[in-house]
Amino acid sequence: MADLTLNAVGKKCPMPVLMTKKELKKMSSGQTLELIVDDKGALKDVPALIKKTGDAIVETNEDNEHITFTIQKA
Repeated sequence: MADLTLNAVGKKCPMPVLMTKKELKKMSSGQTLELIVDDKGALKDVPALIKKTGDAIVETNEDNEHITFTIQKA
């Protein structure tokens, strides 16, 4: 279970990335963020952001409608 959930369904990139970046800044090391999106562009954009921030994607799940990333703050 993630410490925080960020629902970015209906938002097109780069909004989910900007929202994620803002949320990660508020978090403490070791906390996890569950990011829910429906924009396929996030499959490329979110990992690129996480690589830059030094945090980690613990899990990525994709179904017909949503993509869920579990991100751990470094």
